[in-house]
Amino acid sequence: MLLACGIATAAEAVPDWSQWRGPDGQGHAPEATNLPLVWSETENIRWKTLLPGRAWSSPVLAGGRLWLTTAVETPLSEEEKQARLAELKSSSVPLSVSGPVSLRALCVEAETGKLLHDIECLRVEKPAPIHALNSHASPSPVILGTRLYCHYGTNGTACIDTATAALLWTQTDQHINHENGPGSTPILFRDRLIFHCDGSDRQYIVALDTATGNVVWRTDRSGELNADPQLKKAYGTPVLTELEGQIVLLSPAANWLYAYDPLDGRELWKIAYGVLGFSIVPRPVVGHGMVYLSTSFMQPELLAVKLPHGNAAAEIAWRVKKSVPTMPSPLLVGQEIYIVSDKGVATCLDAVTGDVRWSERLGGNFCSSPLLADGRIYVGNREGETFVVAPGTSFNLLATNRLEGEIMASPVAVPGTLYLRTDQALYRIEKPAAGR
Repeated sequence: MLLACGIATAAEAVPDWSQWRGPDGQGHAPEATNLPLVWSETENIRWKTLLPGRAWSSPVLAGGRLWLTTAVETPLSEEEKQARLAELKSSSVPLSVSGPVSLRALCVEAETGKLLHDIECLRVEKPAPIHALNSHASPSPVILGTRLYCHYGTNGTACIDTATAALLWTQTDQHINHENGPGSTPILFRDRLIFHCDGSDRQYIVALDTATGNVVWRTDRSGELNADPQLKKAYGTPVLTELEGQIVLLSPAANWLYAYDPLDGRELWKIAYGVLGFSIVPRPVVGHGMVYLSTSFMQPELLAVKLPHGNAAAEIAWRVKKSVPTMPSPLLVGQEIYIVSDKGVATCLDAVTGDVRWSERLGGNFCSSPLLADGRIYVGNREGETFVVAPGTSFNLLATNRLEGEIMASPVAVPGTLYLRTDQALYRIEKPAAGR
């Protein structure tokens, strides 16, 4: 049984879209119907709102308002950039540097697209370099009740009262060396905000008190890692599930999948990938008694890990090596699991056996994760295209839609409406209503 990230009290209505990848965190939009199949800059766009800053985080939606994070960077001169890069050790990846960065939360009115709030959560005077493809605001926020939680990796975490737009608390003690910038999105469990801290220098998972930001528990990663610090880092997001009556937090990190008790952080079990796995980005999905995850960079594999049952330990049921994503998350739909590689190859697999049903090239470069909504699969690429594919054991591309800018965030889908963030703007996409 899969659990949504937040467990609401009777007084808290479950938000429309509380976290990255939807109500269950698995890329499903069960309530979304009557969605548009086609759109462009001039077709089926209700509104388009330009956004300040640079960020890849996905929106959340509650109470008729969309919340996003962003980072407004102070640009450096070319001479300052080169001097800053010269301070750094040589790197095999392209890096981006900037002057002081303002880490912000944005609020957009869902009905009109009006930018209602632009709130500075944190300011970093000398931010660490990030990968040229990353941003300082890539982790997505989470929301429950009237509390919005914005996480910016090593730069800190903030809580906002969405009713008043007041900043309630910040927490800036969880410092690690991301090497490439932040990426792990937090989740909520009861009164705990839980997130990964898997740097090249230290690796752990931590839970903050949602009311105060104080640390409730912190657990170091226990699995043996490669001696190379660059192979110790990860950018994963955990998922909650229920195993034999106990709520378990499944947490992908470098080389290991861990299971923890989300109440106290106690490690319950772990299983090694059996291959090199680091810089983990995709969020796992759960079903059929298994958890499906990507080992991410170098030679990525998709693993189906059979969850422990009775006296049986967790074990790897099958693995696939071809066209496995390092960044987009998998999508489980019934008996099939769908993956889209970074280079745009979409593959459908039998979720129980791992057998390939089909594999086709969509084209472009992908970071965004696929979404199942209104009986279709929506997935966007960095070239601004969104592909709409029919789920099933044969390939059926229904539409290709293009917007200006790059798509790295994942979409939000509610009845009648898609919200899609590019590097430039937030869009409300829907069929025109009668008389409009």
